[in-house]
Amino acid sequence: MSDGHAVRAEGLEKRYGGKPALDGFDLAVREGTVHGLLGPNGAGKTTAVRILSTLVKLDGGRAEVAGLDVARRPREVRARIGLTGQYAAVDEVLTGRQNLEMFGRLFHLGGRRARARAVELLDRFDLTAAADLGVGKYSGGMRRRLDLAASMILAPSVLFLDEPTTGLDPRSRGEVWDSVRALVAGGTTVLLTTQYLEEADRLASRITVIDQGRSIADDTPDGLKDLVGGDRVEVVVAERAELPRVVKVVARVCEGEPETDEEALRVHAPVTDRVAALTEVARTLQDEGVAVEDIGLRRPSLDDVFLRLTGHRTGARTTEKEAAAA
Repeated sequence: MSDGHAVRAEGLEKRYGGKPALDGFDLAVREGTVHGLLGPNGAGKTTAVRILSTLVKLDGGRAEVAGLDVARRPREVRARIGLTGQYAAVDEVLTGRQNLEMFGRLFHLGGRRARARAVELLDRFDLTAAADLGVGKYSGGMRRRLDLAASMILAPSVLFLDEPTTGLDPRSRGEVWDSVRALVAGGTTVLLTTQYLEEADRLASRITVIDQGRSIADDTPDGLKDLVGGDRVEVVVAERAELPRVVKVVARVCEGEPETDEEALRVHAPVTDRVAALTEVARTLQDEGVAVEDIGLRRPSLDDVFLRLTGHRTGARTTEKEAAAA
């Protein structure tokens, strides 16, 4: 079932209390890539990762990781994977070096090999200078990089990252992204679950969109954006009451049907002649005395894709056994 894929799932099903968390979920992750799994809270992301990493038993369907059936050969699967959850699992009392040596011993490397592996990983994740500092003194990005290092103790061929940058500031998030890119450059396959659209766009060569336990789209980031269309004129108004007037103006000037985001007080529509359309919309709105907060040209984003596919934004729902969290 693998045929060049490091992870493959077909028709995965999982229920909690009679309610489906996964409802026929399909996934195919090619070797040596970052594959994004994008969806709102409760969509099934974390449940899928827990099944693929053998932490949860599936109720239906089939899955393979590194060419091994997760239901029939879970112990062998665990020996080939790494997993980093939403929150750092390192000990804040210990130093970075001590944390990695501890994980090495837990994985039965033995004292000498554990120490050597810790040195390798501290260097690989740019933590050598902070190796002997208590983790409590680490920044958020440093902790997550240490957490990534811990998940790489056994040099897994497949790494599951479940929302690894949740709660991090932009600089720390960028540090984690750099570490992930370095891992993939070294041959590791990464399945990344995230709610951050920019994260999926920056890191993933392919993205699966999941909603209500099912895969609803799978393509490259650019391929997904093509679902929405090309360049767009976007107008953000100051008052909700102005939206209908803006829609009429945009409809007269632009080629495609305008779309309205009432929550963001935004109207946008596809255009062919970008500059001419923008100029005409701006002039007409000014002539009609419509107060706008912003007007401009932009390309479709993954946010547009997600809204088009699901009817809501990535953080809009929470079900998936609110207990199981996703």
